[in-house]
Amino acid sequence: MEYYVATIDKEDGTNYGVSFHDFPGCVSAGETLGEAAENAKEALALHIEGMLEDKESIPEPSAMEVVQEHAGGSSVYALVPADVELGQTVRVNITINDRLLKHVDKFSDELGMKRSAFLAAAAKDYMNKH
Repeated sequence: MEYYVATIDKEDGTNYGVSFHDFPGCVSAGETLGEAAENAKEALALHIEGMLEDKESIPEPSAMEVVQEHAGGSSVYALVPADVELGQTVRVNITINDRLLKHVDKFSDELGMKRSAFLAAAAKDYMNKH
């Protein structure tokens, strides 16, 4: 399993913000450091799954020193596991209610996710809870 460096920042009156040098656009947040780290793990996994779905290459993790050079002096760093199944992505055909599909598309768009990544994440979340 690969580990990527997350940069965690906080300004007065805000939540902890998390970003990844190796994955521009992959961001997360949390009210506490623990919540921010947990949300970062989920955000990283979903981001990588989307890249794999789009057949994009996954970068090698940057060294901590490289990440520190690009971040601010008050940042905190965490190693986040890329908890992603690197199996082959397959196309499937499903049947779903059209109104539900509209809600799925709207919600996934608001999250900046592709429909397939959202449905996969929702299925994993459901299975983890049951």
